[in-house]
Amino acid sequence: MSIEGNKVLIANRGEIAVRIMEACHDLGLPFVALYTNEDRDSGHIDVARKLGGEKSLYRIQNYLDAGDILSVADEAGATAIHPGYGFFSENYRFARRVVERDRPMTFIGPSWNVIQELGDKINTKRLARKLGVPTVPGSDRAIYDELEAEAIAESLFEFQEQMGIKRPVVLVKASAGGGGMGIDECEDMARFRQTYRRIRNFSLRTFNDEGILIEQRVFNFNHLEVQIVSDRSGTNPVHFGTRNCSVQSPGLQKRIEVAPGFCPEDLNYTFDAQKLLDDITEYSLSIAREIKYDNVGTWEWIVTPQGEPFLMEVNTRIQVENGVSADIAKVKGNPDVNLIREQIRIGLGEDLGYTQDDVTFDGVSIEYRLIAEDTDNGFTPWVGKIEELALTNQEWVKFHSHVPQDRPYQIPTEYDPNLALAIIWGKDLKEAKERGVAFLNDLRLNGIDSSGLAMKSNIPFLIEKTENLLEF
Repeated sequence: MSIEGNKVLIANRGEIAVRIMEACHDLGLPFVALYTNEDRDSGHIDVARKLGGEKSLYRIQNYLDAGDILSVADEAGATAIHPGYGFFSENYRFARRVVERDRPMTFIGPSWNVIQELGDKINTKRLARKLGVPTVPGSDRAIYDELEAEAIAESLFEFQEQMGIKRPVVLVKASAGGGGMGIDECEDMARFRQTYRRIRNFSLRTFNDEGILIEQRVFNFNHLEVQIVSDRSGTNPVHFGTRNCSVQSPGLQKRIEVAPGFCPEDLNYTFDAQKLLDDITEYSLSIAREIKYDNVGTWEWIVTPQGEPFLMEVNTRIQVENGVSADIAKVKGNPDVNLIREQIRIGLGEDLGYTQDDVTFDGVSIEYRLIAEDTDNGFTPWVGKIEELALTNQEWVKFHSHVPQDRPYQIPTEYDPNLALAIIWGKDLKEAKERGVAFLNDLRLNGIDSSGLAMKSNIPFLIEKTENLLEF
């Protein structure tokens, strides 16, 4: 199937919008770019003008206004919508609306029913257990009976004691909750009973559903991911390796990602790290095959210090860190791998065109998220004007940003403070780390706030955390 004749509306902003435009340009596809008044100075507008011309740009009120976005799509004659990440990327209702409206378009992502099925954490857990994929111990459905809840909690406390965990902890979650709402932890059965009743009542008041999930709390884990790519047939998924995303802010927001997820050839682990990577990869592929996954997606795992993996969730979208996986991959010997380009191509109906045997890996890659934040003060977002962003181009660096390098840029407070991504390749972990620190020390990122005080960024934090990457 040919992708010619398509026009892609990019329902996003910033760095990911830039990368989607570039991928469309590579594929010879016209695109439609959006911006809001708050984003009028963003560099993604410059890229749109350069690659698509003035007519490719449309101003909207809000990136979350579905009606506005679809109206622009109709006016511009778009045949497909790429949601990027965040915003509508994992909203199955929006995806369904795109494909089922009077003038249907293609949603560049998994089919809406796949997004719906895997977006339900209970359903994902149940599917995983059916296939023998390990998940965090606990309930795989909402619990409404207090005696059943107590029996599950008692078994989890007992399980953790058998594992030698000195302070067992059980999580109690509102099954209808989200965004951290309706969740607490408890250390013994007396506290569990109180917590269960409180969360159940909160959930009933807030979500009109008193269902509760009960899980083991896992401490001191590494956060790993498996990158999956599959075409619309859903029958031939391939993986693009693993990533380690364990360097995070206190709010569990990722700051550094490394591919592959562990380096057993460079570091010693107390478990068979290569087997662990192979296992989580095959587990992830088994779910992708079962559900006929049909675009890009990420399987998120937590791994205990004993090397036990537990599937956490599936992200049915392109992720910020897709580029770090592409950076160590080759397809049929070609190092020019771009997972956003692959996502668009297969999303518009082309066959994958290669098998797992055609995908090879070379080296180690580190992705740094460059963010305006005060890491010494609770990672508080910094607000102000960037007056300089400059770097030395190296063949081992890929740099993605919507921050203009030819003029000052006021960071809009309406959106997240992510400024740029830097992806650093090395032939091994040692070289990647050395190059990463050299890049960060060389990078010039300066600005002032409204009081004239110097800019705060997370660069010192990133340098500090580079030293022990992938150690466990």
